[in-house]
Amino acid sequence: SKRLVTLARGLSPAFLRFGGKRTDFLQFNNQKNLAKFRGPGPDYYLKNYEDDIVRSDIALDKQKGCKVANHPDIMLELQREKAATTQLVLLKEQLSNIYSNITITARSLDKLYNFADCAGLHLILGLNALHRNPDNSWNTSSTLSLLKYGAGKKYNISWELGNEPNAYRSMVGRAVNSTQLAQDYTKLRTLLQSVRYYHRAHLYGPNAGRPRKNAILLLDGFMKNAGSVVDAVTWQHYYMDGRVNKVEDFLKTRLLDTLTEQITKVTKVVNTHTPGKKVWLGGLGPAWAGGISNLSDTYAAGFLWVNTLGMAAMQGIDVVLRHSFFDYGYTHLVDQHFNPLPDYWFSLVFKRLVGPRVLAVRVAGLQRKPQPGRVIRDKLRIYAHCTSYYNHNYVRGSITIYIINLHRSRKKIKLAGTLRNNTVHQYLLQPYGTDGLRAK
Repeated sequence: SKRLVTLARGLSPAFLRFGGKRTDFLQFNNQKNLAKFRGPGPDYYLKNYEDDIVRSDIALDKQKGCKVANHPDIMLELQREKAATTQLVLLKEQLSNIYSNITITARSLDKLYNFADCAGLHLILGLNALHRNPDNSWNTSSTLSLLKYGAGKKYNISWELGNEPNAYRSMVGRAVNSTQLAQDYTKLRTLLQSVRYYHRAHLYGPNAGRPRKNAILLLDGFMKNAGSVVDAVTWQHYYMDGRVNKVEDFLKTRLLDTLTEQITKVTKVVNTHTPGKKVWLGGLGPAWAGGISNLSDTYAAGFLWVNTLGMAAMQGIDVVLRHSFFDYGYTHLVDQHFNPLPDYWFSLVFKRLVGPRVLAVRVAGLQRKPQPGRVIRDKLRIYAHCTSYYNHNYVRGSITIYIINLHRSRKKIKLAGTLRNNTVHQYLLQPYGTDGLRAK
């Protein structure tokens, strides 16, 4: 879809992470003809078809640039039908906690990489950490085949291994402790160095889950034994589960503030073992388990998303990977009909205006003194950055301020000091139509 590529290109430069729970059931097969090879399970993510239906979705010509094939409308309908069927399969697996193996073919990888390349995104590919030998050591056979294929194609890819390893016992009845996981990452680093094209490739991990007791213990052991192996430490945070059914829950200041507490826990562990190591929020969504229909895909979820970007930047998080750009469920930026949802527009404006340098903000009237036993949770949140240097519409020295108003009424903001009497360009993002906070 040219539309999907265009939407992705709007967020460039950025990372595209191909990962998640089901990458731990993923096997690579160097086979291009899907009509002859189907593998042990459906190719959930890329929705491939017989070679006689689709020859080439995306072709990258190094001289003429990116070319996206024009397919008839019936092809989009076929994609949507398969996506709907796939969603039911994934939901069934989620509820039963029984997962089938997935085969990603060379042709699928070609399409995935070309999509990322055409959109100006850098691909981070998740590898299967549950492919185990009888002694519970990591089986590298599929990964080595994948690395050799990618190197032959000169695919510039970064890597991660596994997804939320602290949850493996509840998911498959088999635990991978921090010592074993550290050995696996060390083995993967050695494997990357053995493939000449990837000897300097970036490796991220351990992709731990929300930092509660088990996840923190795993992260601590991992950083102690393999902290120097990874280029950035990754973890995941989801605000709520799929049982939430009120739009007002997305506006609770207590919910918004949970991220600060989690970042503090993670950075404390990381700095204990590898001071100065970069910390990334490797997976972030308003809700887990696929999200909540007509809630996590609406305007209301934008409060969580924009506040996350501001809080993460203030606490030194370099990269936030949003789950997801395009996928099943209700937490994505683009829906199954390739229509951008509210969080896409928040992301687009953020990417265009907000630079990496964070500025301190002091707001008169909000700096209240805490009282014993009381936590101050402000409903007016203000963040400031130097304006992105990629944006040539603004001169160096410009400042971007973004404001989240959780009050039920309008608030008036006055700029003071050196900001007084300067030209202000206001971007006001409001819900469209009569659906209010549930607008899409």
